Amino acid sequence: MPKLYLKILSLFLMLMAFCCRALGQSPYTPISNYRVYTGVAKGFGLNWVVLRSFENRSRQFLLLVNPQTMETRIDLATSYTVTPLDLEKCRSALKNTPYTKALAGAEKQSAALQDAGIETGLPKETGISLTADLCPSHRPLDRRIFTDIINGFKKVERPVPVALSVSGLWMLKHKPDLQWLKQLEQQHEIDITWINHSYNHRVSAKAPLKENFLLEPGTDMNYEVLQTEQAMIINGLLPSVFFRFPGLVSDQQLIYRITGFGLMPIGTDAWLAKGQQPHAGSIVLIHGNGNEPTGVADFIKLLGTKASAIAQKQWLLYDLRQTVDEDFESN
Repeated sequence: MPKLYLKILSLFLMLMAFCCRALGQSPYTPISNYRVYTGVAKGFGLNWVVLRSFENRSRQFLLLVNPQTMETRIDLATSYTVTPLDLEKCRSALKNTPYTKALAGAEKQSAALQDAGIETGLPKETGISLTADLCPSHRPLDRRIFTDIINGFKKVERPVPVALSVSGLWMLKHKPDLQWLKQLEQQHEIDITWINHSYNHRVSAKAPLKENFLLEPGTDMNYEVLQTEQAMIINGLLPSVFFRFPGLVSDQQLIYRITGFGLMPIGTDAWLAKGQQPHAGSIVLIHGNGNEPTGVADFIKLLGTKASAIAQKQWLLYDLRQTVDEDFESN
């Protein structure tokens, strides 16, 4: 097939994807044969890491990550020259990139039972990276978070970056809230990094941490990770390279399972509802699913105390991808 035709087809599909996102739809449904498929891809003058492959209407698509910027994209496989490699060989081939350094950094923080992985960003930043978890909940989305950051930063940051850890069951049960978030993104009010937060997010009030959340015996990690990504794509969301453990609970084996998917675990050094105070460069955690009003109230209070610094661009919200990228690039 001529290269010019392939480029035109790729541009057409990218335009179609953009139009579908603008309408809150996914251009990639129906999805079939969604699987882990790794390698190094060359395309558009860059080297990419291939993470997943799936089929849509007899065409193969890839989920790729730019190892320099942490940004992901979905594109036609025919637009790239792909060398299939297992992930370890991909990491070796691109060992000096921020992406592979960040994966290794997350693995070094794998021993803790709670809050393992990357916990903080660059301390030189005069601001924070905001992450809000959307665990399964019977309550509606706490929309105050988003309206307040839009109002608080409208004169200095637009769109406002925020990272949302989304579970599969939350997407399934909260279609109107999800559509509202997508509309804010389409209106360029917020810029969302979508974090995989597992599909079921099971939790027991009685089980010890070492047998709780994703450490519950019998947990199918392939389902928890890949089914969530499929749900994201079906709902018109772009999966990022980040993963947040439910309850921030994991063990060393589980950390390596997640990095084996090409994803990096994101923790926090400032879970507001637990009284942890943010500092420069913090990755802040609140829950936006209606289950943690204290943490949301604390964050809104924090915005109030920083109003003057925000107006002078001396305290900002940072894109989680850029925060992690710059941190590991500098290291």
